[in-house]
Amino acid sequence: ESHIHIISHYARHRQGVYVLYHNKNLYYVGLAQNLQRRLQQHLRDRHHDRWNKFSVYLTIDNDFVKEMESLLLRITRPKGNKVRGNLVNCVDLRRAFRRDCKAYALEGVQRLWLEEPRYSAARGRDGTTGCGQPKLARYISKGMPLEASRNGQHYRARVRKNGLIRFKGATFPSPSGAAKAACGGKSVNGWHFWRFARAPGDWVPLKEIRKNR
Repeated sequence: ESHIHIISHYARHRQGVYVLYHNKNLYYVGLAQNLQRRLQQHLRDRHHDRWNKFSVYLTIDNDFVKEMESLLLRITRPKGNKVRGNLVNCVDLRRAFRRDCKAYALEGVQRLWLEEPRYSAARGRDGTTGCGQPKLARYISKGMPLEASRNGQHYRARVRKNGLIRFKGATFPSPSGAAKAACGGKSVNGWHFWRFARAPGDWVPLKEIRKNR
């Protein structure tokens, strides 16, 4: 109360994320276009007797305020918030993580019993141009798209769940083989040539997938 004029000077007409506490205990997380007004509202609404301290985080614009609030809600899980924030254009990785763990466990059982990976390199049936286990088989558990750009040309390919790469009607066991086909027979490092979506809209070189194993 003794510094309300100073607080108002900083919070008036400013947007950002605010946090309410009861003594040292986290109670509530929210966002506001006008932080001063929102804090005044919380002195009168259902939260009025649940908090006695607060923090404010001022932002320059509104581009990522909602994402900041959602992250805080999911990390801290305050008692006063009834719902968790939604993260737009994000993917819940728990299902994929569980699937990868199962695949890794199965691989361990196969190694224990000296079993070979379940892969056939028969050229006539699947159109494979090459031999040996697909290079991507150990890094993935489901199919995914690939893309690449070179000399103004854009290329798209598809990785099957067994690690084989499908490009223009042919199937390749290695990224470099598919890249060579895309570049007209010129030898190219496919791990640098191709990109995959690490997250929605976040395309990175294929070599990054090997850092996880």
